[in-house]
Amino acid sequence: MPLTEVVLPEFDEEMAATRRALERVPEGQFSWKPHPKSMTLGRLATLLAELPFWAVNTMTKDELDFAPPGAPPFRPQTLESRARILALFDQNVQAARRAIAAASDADWAKPWTLKAGGHVVWAKRRFDAYRSTVMNHVVHHRGQLTVYLRLHDVPVPALYGPSADERGP
Repeated sequence: MPLTEVVLPEFDEEMAATRRALERVPEGQFSWKPHPKSMTLGRLATLLAELPFWAVNTMTKDELDFAPPGAPPFRPQTLESRARILALFDQNVQAARRAIAAASDADWAKPWTLKAGGHVVWAKRRFDAYRSTVMNHVVHHRGQLTVYLRLHDVPVPALYGPSADERGP
């Protein structure tokens, strides 16, 4: 079985779970953060909307430099409404799914490099880069978002089974 056929069902499940969490982001609380060192709720939700696009970068490029020499560095954005966050998320999920679906087993085995300012942060197989920079990253930040939701007394969606608020998806 081609690796893409193994990857896509998990991608679809994780993106559906992430969307369920994003649908609950409370309007009017986007500048809130639980600790001075934490991201704001709006930035965290926007980051979750952006992360699926990392699959496009991972599958269509051989490297990504956050701060390429001679060019402006990446500047995080914060969207200001749940509707805009969900629209960006949906757009990025669709683009990511297309990029993943087009990948061959040989594509998954190619090297992929993350850089900052022209310096290598790490180099991995494309599959490993996808797992860490997309899937693991999404799950990590979605977990943070569920804590933010709980602290706002917003019902936490069932993700892998029941939550304290829901029986299941």
